[in-house]
Amino acid sequence: MIPLGGMSTPLALKIAEATRDRQISVLRDTPVHARGIETFREQIAEISTVKQLVENRDLYVFVMKAFDLEDQIFGKALMRRMLESDLNDRTALVNRLTDPRFREMYLALGFENGGTANPNTGNPAWQEGIVDRYLETVFINDQAAQNEALGAALEFKRKAAAVETPLDILKDRQMGAVVRLALGLPESVGTLDIDRQASLISSRLDLATLKDPAAVDKLVRKYVILSDALDTSRASQNAAVQLLSTTANGSFAPLTIDIGAIQSVPSRPYG
Repeated sequence: MIPLGGMSTPLALKIAEATRDRQISVLRDTPVHARGIETFREQIAEISTVKQLVENRDLYVFVMKAFDLEDQIFGKALMRRMLESDLNDRTALVNRLTDPRFREMYLALGFENGGTANPNTGNPAWQEGIVDRYLETVFINDQAAQNEALGAALEFKRKAAAVETPLDILKDRQMGAVVRLALGLPESVGTLDIDRQASLISSRLDLATLKDPAAVDKLVRKYVILSDALDTSRASQNAAVQLLSTTANGSFAPLTIDIGAIQSVPSRPYG
């Protein structure tokens, strides 16, 4: 992992993206991850039921980590009930859990008939998709461990293209935080009625632009700049907060920029 914790988030983001493929390649060959990947490839084809997956600790832990659910590993009973539930039943557990990670996992794993069949596990392409997801998640979490805003930016970029409605953003705590800050909305907006929050986001952001990598880059750059500007621990690293000006005697003095001015954005800056 490249140490990025001591630099500004905009610079750290550039470096993380430029070195992403190399860092993931290194992760793939790291003993602990290499063993997990090898075990997954060797054993997953034999799994056809949710019960089998949950009872195989190595596979279960690998899959949970792939979907960034490591903090839920202890909840085997919940995970089994969720994966065995019926997506077409609006009262089913998979439809009642608000954390979007659960639904993503449910759809990606593809268990059928109440969790008693799975047409995917023997498919090498599907297997590699889960492996790639595992490595991407580890990579992003490694960056987040050094700089939370950096991890949030990378995760947003990974998920942005799948956004169809404001609720897709709001149901994900991290994505909601990124969008609110990038659009200049105060944190207090998060306490409003969900429909009001959705309306505010729709009025300021054309969701169709989230399919455009360039537009997503622009929004994320806005987020990381403002994130550093509002983080006093990073003020000395952030050109948006402090610039150097030459004084009459040739020394340098800091010029402080008004944070309120930085946060001020047009009512619809990305659409």
